[in-house]
Amino acid sequence: MQLLVTGGAGYVGGHAVRALLEAGHEVVVFDNLVYGHAETVPCELVTGDLSDRPLLDSVLGGRSFDAVLHFAAYAYVGESVTEPAKYWRNNVAAGIELLDAMRANGVKRLVFSSTCATYGYPDAVPVTEDESKKPESPYGESKLTFERVLASYARAYDLRSVSLRYFNAAGARPDGTLGEDHDPETHLIPLVLRVAAGLAPSIKVFGTDYPTPDSTCIRDYIHVDDLASAHLLALTAMEEPGACLAFNVGTGRGYSVREIVEACRRVTGREIPVEEVERRPGDPAALFANNSKIREELGWAPGYVDAESIVATAWRWHAPRWGVPA
Repeated sequence: MQLLVTGGAGYVGGHAVRALLEAGHEVVVFDNLVYGHAETVPCELVTGDLSDRPLLDSVLGGRSFDAVLHFAAYAYVGESVTEPAKYWRNNVAAGIELLDAMRANGVKRLVFSSTCATYGYPDAVPVTEDESKKPESPYGESKLTFERVLASYARAYDLRSVSLRYFNAAGARPDGTLGEDHDPETHLIPLVLRVAAGLAPSIKVFGTDYPTPDSTCIRDYIHVDDLASAHLLALTAMEEPGACLAFNVGTGRGYSVREIVEACRRVTGREIPVEEVERRPGDPAALFANNSKIREELGWAPGYVDAESIVATAWRWHAPRWGVPA
């Protein structure tokens, strides 16, 4: 296929680009490089914003794309609370610009990078796709709103889509050639590994009074290469007219914050001091996926199912960059 990947210079998008190329697809990356890294893109890169409709038309009209994979979004939950306009403008308004450019240029299939943040505080775990949607932040609201836009475009224009609701993306390519490079970094595993590398004095554990086995939050950590494989399978799932599908992408297993810290200690062989602090607002006690739908309908399964194997790939990526032996 010929594929356009928005946000393909970022973390998850970059891993998906490599998986697509390895599967033999032709890929063009479209990224504004606000958070992406041009030097990591192994194919054609177009630098620009999704709000630039003439540029979008030029790219989409320049060749016969079979589908778009849409990763481009702002994704900092805390920032979305203090700067909601930024998130509505980029994650929804610019996304609609992309959809209209696709319609104008005859591209009718899109795979959307959505999030488990659409669920908010779930009524039950593991979370199914039918769980009520009660996002706790403008970030989650913006992703859910765009899913609803996709549903209306599917009904009215036969613009077909698959929304993949990620849980906690983690890890790096096992050969150590690509991994997380966020600024600021907010993901737990790289923050813990920074402490292991001696770059931070301790890791803060936000809340130790949750109703969980060890009193810390539980999350579903999904390896970034497993997310990439879900995107490849999603490209084959839009055959029916008006298709508008949604799938959870998670391991189906939750790990607590304390368990992740212990996994990092075992992988690195290093001391990792912990500082226990108050809860953060908006953190549910437990959030992990029921992934039976994507298993049954797309034949997907995670290749990384335990925390240590995920942490090991992250350490292999980070340690050389930080000047410490892996």
